[in-house]
Amino acid sequence: MDNITIITGSTLGGAEYVADHLSDLLNEKGITTHVFNEATIEEIPLTGHWLIITSTHGAGEYPDNIQPFITQLEAQKPDLSSLKYAVIAIGDSSYDTYCAAGIHADQLLETLGAGRINARLDIDVTQDPVPEDPAEAWLSTWLHD
Repeated sequence: MDNITIITGSTLGGAEYVADHLSDLLNEKGITTHVFNEATIEEIPLTGHWLIITSTHGAGEYPDNIQPFITQLEAQKPDLSSLKYAVIAIGDSSYDTYCAAGIHADQLLETLGAGRINARLDIDVTQDPVPEDPAEAWLSTWLHD
């Protein structure tokens, strides 16, 4: 794995902070990253490796900056069988819709044929107020330092 596309869904910036932190760690290991804070299907390779980092907004919705990308995936249903992916979901466990956007993204990519690199990480901001910490620990489990 020499290149990872990182796609964020963020309302208040938490997912973007996690993306920037993991991007820096990956770069240190010689892995090139491309971070998209407002992704479109036209600009993202449908092969290789994706890391989706998204919070959940409102009553289980995606944040505004990733919703159009998810809508494109659902409408166009591209063949993602040449894609490997991982998802980090950020949420607040006091809500019924805890991590709903990340759970949906994980299921959507699997339905479109993509192969999961690692189990989805659900970060509860009530337990981990600095979501970069559990994300970094999770990343190391599949980078095999």
